[in-house]
Amino acid sequence: MRSGKPESSLAVKILRNFVLVLAVLVLGGIAFNFFSRKESPTETALMDEAVLSTKLKGVFIRNEEPVSYSGNGVLSYNVNDSGKVGMGTVIAEVYPDDTQIGTNSEIERLNRKLSILKKIQNPGTLESAQPGSLSESIKENYRSLVYARDMKDYGSLEDISENLLIQMSTYQIITNEVENFNGQVSNINIQLDELKKNSVKPAETIKAEKTGYFVSYCDGYENVFSSDKISSITIDMLNGVKDEKSSDKTVVGKLIDGYRWYLAGVIDNSRHSYNVGEDVQLRFESSADTFDAKITEIWDEGDASQSIIIAECSQFNYDLVQHRAENAEIIKGVYSGLKIPREAIRFANLQEVEEDEDGNEVVSVTNYKGVYIQKGEQIVFKKIDVIYEGGSYVLSAVHDDDPLYLALYDDIMIEGVDSNGE
Repeated sequence: MRSGKPESSLAVKILRNFVLVLAVLVLGGIAFNFFSRKESPTETALMDEAVLSTKLKGVFIRNEEPVSYSGNGVLSYNVNDSGKVGMGTVIAEVYPDDTQIGTNSEIERLNRKLSILKKIQNPGTLESAQPGSLSESIKENYRSLVYARDMKDYGSLEDISENLLIQMSTYQIITNEVENFNGQVSNINIQLDELKKNSVKPAETIKAEKTGYFVSYCDGYENVFSSDKISSITIDMLNGVKDEKSSDKTVVGKLIDGYRWYLAGVIDNSRHSYNVGEDVQLRFESSADTFDAKITEIWDEGDASQSIIIAECSQFNYDLVQHRAENAEIIKGVYSGLKIPREAIRFANLQEVEEDEDGNEVVSVTNYKGVYIQKGEQIVFKKIDVIYEGGSYVLSAVHDDDPLYLALYDDIMIEGVDSNGE
C-alpha cells in the first residue's frame, strides 16, 4: 500500500522554490531599477531681483557762459558751487593777497555768532519761552540734526545747528543756569572793530550779468557741449573728452542757464534695450543719489553697438556740476520675478478651449515657452512670462491667479525632458 505523503512533500517543495525564485526576481528588479535610475536634476523656483542698466562714460551737456576777470589778485567767492544767482549778484571779489580773504572770513564768522547771541537775548524770545516746550523743541531739533547728517543733507545742517544752539542757550537763561551772554557780545564787538581796521576794499567786484547757477571753474568745453549743438556730437568727440579744469588765471567760473541739462554717452544698443521717450535713472560715481531722466535721442554712425544716447534731466545739485565727464550708469529698470536657468526652458503645445459667438466650444493649440516641473511622480509643463533676460537665467513674472504658470517653490527640471516632456 503506497502512502501519499512523499508526493505531497514534493509539491510543497516545488511551490516553495517557485515562490522564492519569484521573490528574488522581483527584489532584484526593484534593486536594479533603484540603482540604475538616473535622477533628473531640479532647481527650486525662487524670487530674485535684477537691474537692467548700462555703464558708460557720461558727458554733461549744459548751457554755460564763462565768467572772467583781469587775473590780477586773489579771488574770494561769495557764492557756492551750484548756488543760484540773480542779475547783479556779487559772485566774487578780488583782493591783493590771501590775507584779506582770511580777515573777511573771520569777520563773517563773528558776525554770524553775534547774530545768534542777539537772537538768544531777544526780550520777546525770552518772555514767550517755556522750559517744557523748549525741551521738546530741543529734542526735535536734535533728531532733525541726526537725520540730516545720516542723509548727508549738509545744506540743512548749518541752519538746524543754529536753531539748536539758540534753543539750548535760551533754555539756560530761563532756567537761570546763566544770567546772559553780554560778556560774549562785548568781546565779539571788540574783535570785529580790530578786524575792520585792517580790512581793505576789493580791487574788483565780479557780478552776475544774468540769472543762473554759478560754478567756480571752466574746462574749455563750455561752447562745445551745449543743448543747441547736441545733433553735431560724434562718438570721437565723446570718447576724447578729458575731465580737466582750465588753468587760465583769468577764469572766475561760469553761469549755467537753468537747471535742465543732458547726459551724453556711447552704449551698445544693438538689442534695442533703450528707446527714445523711455524714463530712466542716472547714477554717477561721485554721488550716492540717483536722478530721474528721460531718453531724448539715440543714433549711431552705422554700427548699433556704438550708439550715442542722450538723456535729459531736470534735477540739479552740487555733485552734478563738479565734472564734465565721469563714470555713469543708465538704469532702465529693476525687475523682480522667479529665477529660471536658461537651460531649463522648453516649448510645448497646449490645447485651449474657448467659446465662439454662438456659444460653441473652439479648441486651439498654442505653442508656449515654459519649463517642466516635477510634481510628485508627475512631470508637468508650466508656462513662464519672461520680464528680464540675464546671461544664464531669466526672470518670470509671478501669476498667482493662474495655475498654468510657474509658481514659487516649484521644482524646475533642468535635464531629462525634451520638448514633449519625456
